[in-house]
Amino acid sequence: MSTTTAVVRKNTYYDSVSLMSVSTKANALDGVEQAFTAMGTEMNKGVLENLGLLTEELRAAESGDLMIVLVAEDGADTEALLAGIEDLLTRKAPASAAAGEVTYRTVASAAAGIEGANLAVIAVNGAYAAREARKALESGLHVMMFSDNVTVEDEVALKELAHSKGLFMMGPDCGTAIVNNVALCFGNKVRPGSVGIVAASGTGSQEVSVRVHALGGGVSQLIGTGGRDLSERVGGIMMVDGIRALAADPATDVIVLVSKPPAPSVEKKVLAEVAAAGKPVVVWFIDGSEEAVAAAGGHFAAGSLQAARKAVELAGTAGTGGAVAGGAVAGGAVAEESDAEAAAAEIVARLADGQKYVRGLFCGGTLCDETMYAVRDAGIDVWSNIQKDPAFRLPAGAASRGHTFLDFGDDDFTNGRPHPMIDPSLRVERIVEEAGDPEVAALVLDFVLGFGSHEDPVGTTLPAIEEARRLAREAGRHLEVVAYVLGTDLDTPSVAAQTAALRAAGVTVTLSSTETGRLAREIAKKAQA
Repeated sequence: MSTTTAVVRKNTYYDSVSLMSVSTKANALDGVEQAFTAMGTEMNKGVLENLGLLTEELRAAESGDLMIVLVAEDGADTEALLAGIEDLLTRKAPASAAAGEVTYRTVASAAAGIEGANLAVIAVNGAYAAREARKALESGLHVMMFSDNVTVEDEVALKELAHSKGLFMMGPDCGTAIVNNVALCFGNKVRPGSVGIVAASGTGSQEVSVRVHALGGGVSQLIGTGGRDLSERVGGIMMVDGIRALAADPATDVIVLVSKPPAPSVEKKVLAEVAAAGKPVVVWFIDGSEEAVAAAGGHFAAGSLQAARKAVELAGTAGTGGAVAGGAVAGGAVAEESDAEAAAAEIVARLADGQKYVRGLFCGGTLCDETMYAVRDAGIDVWSNIQKDPAFRLPAGAASRGHTFLDFGDDDFTNGRPHPMIDPSLRVERIVEEAGDPEVAALVLDFVLGFGSHEDPVGTTLPAIEEARRLAREAGRHLEVVAYVLGTDLDTPSVAAQTAALRAAGVTVTLSSTETGRLAREIAKKAQA
């Protein structure tokens, strides 16, 4: 029988990124059934209450208190496990002091005390993020706000303040940026170059940056805007400022714009900036208008791979990367559209009667979108928690139906929990759950590497993949698993190592997000034929 222990450390603050990382590592300790480290906010206490873990001591915790909750396996040494979690927490704290650095208690004191500082990364609870971002902007700092669950009203006010001061306000919910070849939050290690990216999508910008790298190009700057920037209410404030900044940047020769479907009025506003940029601009707006982009003098891209290819071609830096050969079979690689058609035919031939649906379980929202739209554009109904069509929208906790594509990084899944790129446990559980549905033909997964992500996303997921396949096999079915690894040869772990582990397990691997969508589309079409 498991044992639950709760500890409250008064007046002990850690930022949310650090606590996400600690929670992930704590859950990997031998003997831990579940571990939770978080600040004592009402939102976090609500999560614990839903999990049945909220004690009276935790209920009394204040927002400046650290909560540690441990559910230990039967027979495990609880004291030793708590000491291990404490070690994970304190191991981070002395690092800066040991390096001779000073710890600052406020944004303003850090801005005043660090010579040349010009950017602040905000990763506190969303209830406090706007306040801290305003302090940073008023101190003359650019801001990258990793925090989510910030109101639209606060976002607009902060972006208008930043614009008036000539500063960037990247976010809220901005997960990726590369500034002067330094990757921030969920960025990948890519070579420097002349392709600049402005993106209202974290994993979308990551995908374009790694594909540019694989094709022999490099990135000058990657400016994240936050996912709502191109909404009607926000009005594309930061994307417009980003375009103007890269247009004036001598190190940038080509600009790439990335977004999920923008509001029509905001799309017109952004395309007007494309026309005035004075540099080649590649536009990848999911479900965007090729005619509108061409009329603005831009270069339309229908997918992430096409966007990267156009960018390196226009920059004159195209190399030989990105076209990795491989068989279109389980354990092989799907690299081109023709491979997708052949692989789908081979996969469907192994299915039992009644297996006809594709289930996509994604960590990256734009990776989910690109695959979902590829299937939908073939005239196939698709259900998702991020569907624009309310008739096909699924609540985060609902069971899948038909072809379902879930974004586990959406706010409904991450409210009070680490992002799935840090802690993939929710998706791991869903992989096994989906295997119990006799109508499922294939699972489609993404694995996102880079700074801030789980140190071995494939390794921590393979046991669930193996269990899912075992359940299907015992029921007389073949369950196909398709996966894509977003990363570069410079990331740790490398994309080659993670891909090799998947292939060794018999997983069909695609070599870009675009090809993931093509293969999912072909499987869906052929399985229902």
